[in-house]
Amino acid sequence: MQATEFTEAGTIGIVVNGEAKTIPRGLHVGQLLEWLAIDKGRVAVELNRSIVRKQDWAATSVEEGARVEVVWFVGGG
Repeated sequence: MQATEFTEAGTIGIVVNGEAKTIPRGLHVGQLLEWLAIDKGRVAVELNRSIVRKQDWAATSVEEGARVEVVWFVGGG
């Protein structure tokens, strides 16, 4: 995803895993993960203290002031 796609729409401020970020306005959860260069294969996303199911990522907008937690699943043995 290229940043220029969102230049007209402006930016918003959110918090991702406790860190303030400025992101393009108009992203949904799946696009946010792409913009942050996070592999979507093995993560869970919480938006404003609610888990967002993977099948709902494309329908869930990230709004100004959102608090997002991204948790990676780790395997091992």
